[in-house]
Amino acid sequence: MKTRFTDMFGIKYPIVQGGMQHLGVPEFASVVCNAGGIGTLNITCYANPEEFHEAVKEMKRLTDKPFIVNISLVPQLTKGEEIFRYIDVCIEEGVAAIETAGADPSEFISHIKENGIKLIHKTPSAKIAKRMEEKGADAITIAGYEVAGHPSTDGIGTMILANKVASTCNIPVLAAGGIGDGKSLAAALALGCEGVVMGTRFVATTECPISDNHKKWVVSHGERDTVLIQKSIKNMARVSNNMAAKLTLEMEDRGTTLQELLNVIAGRISRECYKNGNVDGGIFAVGPVMGIINDVKPVQQLMDEMVAEAEAACGRVSRMF
Repeated sequence: MKTRFTDMFGIKYPIVQGGMQHLGVPEFASVVCNAGGIGTLNITCYANPEEFHEAVKEMKRLTDKPFIVNISLVPQLTKGEEIFRYIDVCIEEGVAAIETAGADPSEFISHIKENGIKLIHKTPSAKIAKRMEEKGADAITIAGYEVAGHPSTDGIGTMILANKVASTCNIPVLAAGGIGDGKSLAAALALGCEGVVMGTRFVATTECPISDNHKKWVVSHGERDTVLIQKSIKNMARVSNNMAAKLTLEMEDRGTTLQELLNVIAGRISRECYKNGNVDGGIFAVGPVMGIINDVKPVQQLMDEMVAEAEAACGRVSRMF
């Protein structure tokens, strides 16, 4: 396949593995890179810039292909000086791209771009997407309401947002949220996007470093099996409707504190559950795209089949005219 996004990074397929909290690590991201897409390391997987630096080195041992580093910026919590240290690691190791998300990354943009790193900004807003293009972003990931993790409270779906942003931005746009097969890849391209970002679909792959129980949960559940939690702390998240999510909603309904919620929603709990296979024990971020995921397969097979299906879908539509 050939799009402006594949040309930008010299990759085979315009398919990106999203940041995937707890899962954006070298042993998985490198598989996506080697399969023809582009994988993402997530800095939240590491306690400090030094640990992250070792992960980047490991990534480079596992693949010679370009990869992305995800840096989520949390208002009032992100420490600018520490973020610069993560960026400096990326500069030193020649990382191809940094994806920022969350708060405005303006203070970091010149440092990223002046050192030859492409900047991708992830946003759930068409307005912010255009503003980030004007500030120098090289590509935009537009995240529809269907995304796992943190969608916008605006409630606007991928179909509308991807269409609008691809129509108004002149830089490559990637669609995220509800993408899980070749038909959704073809739909994104038809809307004017240059590629897609996937998270939930990559969970259900052989190489994903999560328990088999979590993978089976994705395959055996559908589009109605996610819920929105953490509204009470203004950090809304789309997650699986498991026991941890149900408990969280009960606590929020009766009134609770962040400290009490952390006994259920803390990242360390989810991380441990991802390893021990306790699907109900911690928060598990997934999207309604589960409704079209029917199996667990190797990353290479998934991506090859997606592209073949996208081509067939485009051919089918073309024959209608």
